[in-house]
This record gives sequence, structure tokens and C-alpha cells, in this order.
Amino acid sequence: MTGKWDKLAERQMQKALAEGKLSGLEGEGRPLPERPEAAFVDPGEAVGYRIMHEHGALPEEIELRKAVEAAKADYAAAEGEDARRKAMARIAELQMKLSIAEEARKRFMR
Repeated sequence: MTGKWDKLAERQMQKALAEGKLSGLEGEGRPLPERPEAAFVDPGEAVGYRIMHEHGALPEEIELRKAVEAAKADYAAAEGEDARRKAMARIAELQMKLSIAEEARKRFMR
């Protein structure tokens, strides 16, 4: 089934190329931006993430991942046992929220 879609997409691209519809597009002649994280994301989700990114919206999971990274940086910079304990608790809380958000998305996608 995938082969049919690939052939259809290729035909449409070749047709657009022959008609000159792919000339003068923004970014023409430049490499595509690197998106290594996309290798681990379902293509359908990747499209959704890209659309949200282009419109300035971030999914809750992405915001939580950024918050976890920031909390880890705070932990690394923390001085004193009490500060490290609080930072570690914040990391645990954020990771729990991230896991809940990921599980909710997976259940929704089923």
C-alpha cells in the first residue's frame, strides 16, 4: 500500500516540477533544516508538531521537556543539600507530568 502512495506523491511532484510550480519558492536552493528529533516521531505527529511550531503553539509535552531540562540545569547549579533536594523534587514532579501527558497523547491516538 505504501508503494502506491509513494508513486502517487512522486508523480505529483514531477508534474509540479514540469509545470514550474516549484520554482521561486522560499528557501529554494538551501538545504532543509535539520530535525533529528523527527526520526523518533510518527510522521503524522511530526506534521502536527511542525504546524503548531509555525504558528507559535507548543504541545504540553514539549513545554514540559523544556521545563525538565531547565530544572536539571538548576539542579546542577544548586549549592547545598537543601537546594539540591528541592531541585530534585521539581525534576521528579515535571517528569511525572511529562509521563502523564505522553500517556494521554498515546491513548488519544489509539
